[in-house]
Amino acid sequence: MTKIYIDKMLEAGEINKDDLVVEVGPGFGVLTFALAEKAGKIVSFEIEQKLREYWEDNALENLEIIWGNALEKFSSLQSQYKKYKVVANLPYQITSAILRMFLELENKPESMVIMVQKEVAQRITAKKGDMSVLAISVQYYGQPKVVAKVTKGNFWPSPKVDSAVLLINNIKSPNNDFSDERFFEVVKAGFAQKRKQLWRNLSQGLKLDAEKVKVILVEVCGNEKIRAEELGVAEWVEVVKSL
Repeated sequence: MTKIYIDKMLEAGEINKDDLVVEVGPGFGVLTFALAEKAGKIVSFEIEQKLREYWEDNALENLEIIWGNALEKFSSLQSQYKKYKVVANLPYQITSAILRMFLELENKPESMVIMVQKEVAQRITAKKGDMSVLAISVQYYGQPKVVAKVTKGNFWPSPKVDSAVLLINNIKSPNNDFSDERFFEVVKAGFAQKRKQLWRNLSQGLKLDAEKVKVILVEVCGNEKIRAEELGVAEWVEVVKSL
């Protein structure tokens, strides 16, 4: 990853000496060494044991490496970190799982700056009309925006796809009179069969009276024939309240 994009990540996260930064997958430390110059402390999760000797040789005063899977380990450690930011060049195959884990924690990060596959960044930042469960699940907790697009030639070895730097800020726990579990139960039911209208997915998936669901959709969206991808987070919240 070239320096210009590392700088963009640090700038987007507004990283300074007061910050504790959590990184997932430091690898050989291209991002880690840059973070170490700006942040107060970095806690990096690395699953590849073959890198242990490398990091013993390149130890940094303000870097702690935790060996193992961040998805398995961080939840139990979260209480140790009062305030923290996440900055990471994420392995593509775990992007959704990492996002979900951090955003659903009781102790959520202040912000997240992550390098992800360009198509994933586009899906996460989608607007009404092109929404998905992934977009809803990120936008429910925070505000995502693409900070920079990164062509594959900026990496070595070069991946097969372009990437993007994604910033998620204003992260918070929604203050609703229903649980997050209930919210996502309804959202997932709504997206169960994309070709079907939302009222049908909700009535079949949640075993609800179809006419009642149609009335709610007209009240919230002005249209009983609307499809799941046409609703933003605010409309989903109103639908779940009404159900």
